[in-house]
Amino acid sequence: MGSAKLWGGRFSASTAASVEAFTASIHYDSRLYRYDIAGSRAHATMLADRGILSGEELADILRGLTEIEQEIDAGTFRFRRELEDIHMNIEKSLVERIGPAGARLHSARSRNDQIALDLKMYLRDQCDIIGDLLTGVQKAFVVLARQYLGHVMPGYTHMQRAQPVLVSHHLLAYYEMFGRDRTRLADCRRRMNLSPLGSAAMAGSGLPIDREQVAAALDFDGVTANSMDTVGDRDFAIEFVSCCTLVQLHLSRLSEELVLWSTEEFSFVDIADAFCTGSSIMPQKKNPDIPELIRGKSGRVVGSLMTLITLVKGLPLTYNRDLQEDKEPVFDAVDTVAASLSIMAELLRNLRFKTERMAEATRHGCMTATDLADYLVVKGVPFREAHGIVGRAVAFCIDQGCELEDLTIEQLQHHSRLIEEDVFEVLRVEGSVNSRISTGGTGLRRVEEAVSLAEKQMGIA
Repeated sequence: MGSAKLWGGRFSASTAASVEAFTASIHYDSRLYRYDIAGSRAHATMLADRGILSGEELADILRGLTEIEQEIDAGTFRFRRELEDIHMNIEKSLVERIGPAGARLHSARSRNDQIALDLKMYLRDQCDIIGDLLTGVQKAFVVLARQYLGHVMPGYTHMQRAQPVLVSHHLLAYYEMFGRDRTRLADCRRRMNLSPLGSAAMAGSGLPIDREQVAAALDFDGVTANSMDTVGDRDFAIEFVSCCTLVQLHLSRLSEELVLWSTEEFSFVDIADAFCTGSSIMPQKKNPDIPELIRGKSGRVVGSLMTLITLVKGLPLTYNRDLQEDKEPVFDAVDTVAASLSIMAELLRNLRFKTERMAEATRHGCMTATDLADYLVVKGVPFREAHGIVGRAVAFCIDQGCELEDLTIEQLQHHSRLIEEDVFEVLRVEGSVNSRISTGGTGLRRVEEAVSLAEKQMGIA
């Protein structure tokens, strides 16, 4: 018995059921149906314009594709595993509905360039969607930065208290991080936005097609230059998931801080009850599950990137069936990052900082030591010498159980006769923060300028 497959002309036996189960991708690539149908519409229109299809055939194809799309939208379309993928399911259904005209649609194209088209169009949209979600997270940070402008907290290096900073300055660090993510995705979108259709299996088509017409109809910036590269290329998918990986890693860093800050040991933030859970055995517990889950999900996105990188390693030109394995990691990365960004934006909009506790934490650990060293530099002391002077003053404070600002002028002058009464302006936390006025600095005026600029960039009145 001959094969019932659309590609089965040279086969004398039906595909084994085990092979059908192993090779099928329809259970996950069905989410590409809108892009597959849009590509088919543009391709059919071009074929008709080039005289390869008649006007009547084009009308039948467009009608059939619309019916299929409406049925998939409604959940009434029956996907068939034996037809392997989204392309063959749609094409087979089209042929059954309109007859031979449906079979003519595949002229001058292959599933190789068809899937490259579908995936590019899908990822192009995902760049926009995730970009919008990133904007939502950025806006949440800007709103918080304005709300807590003027409040201080410890800044950390090596997880040790380093220098006092403004809460808003810390928040705007994440604004910058997610801003880079947004521009990376936009750049990724621009680079992938070349139409692969017309490359066919790997050597193009001998039919008189117009690739530029299809590209323009589908909002591409142009067409790919080399058909062999086109059908074997998954750089665009790898680059996209790489961008997603950085997004998720930034979310993970933020989540780690939220987890730490919500502990009794820090007690810097209060995460709203709606975004926490309790313990099944300890009644007093309030667990920061959302940040923990986002942090944990980072492994999924990193894993997706590793899967794609491994997939193309050593893969010869041109198309190989290995590339069927590209879509599940891409889809999982999309779903994970989109969900994480969405829930994080909600959490941030309901986050409260414990400003008194944060301010109190800046009063310990001689956190204005660097400011004292800078004070001495202004007085003409070489920085390395100033560093040693202040280090000895800090050692004295540790021995006495006090802070630098607790020392008398006489005690300070014991370490350097250049120290005068005005030193107390920089030894106090507020003076320390406000003394840093350089561009990118943490001084109140600079931070307020940065908040205002971010508000303008985000369209926040």
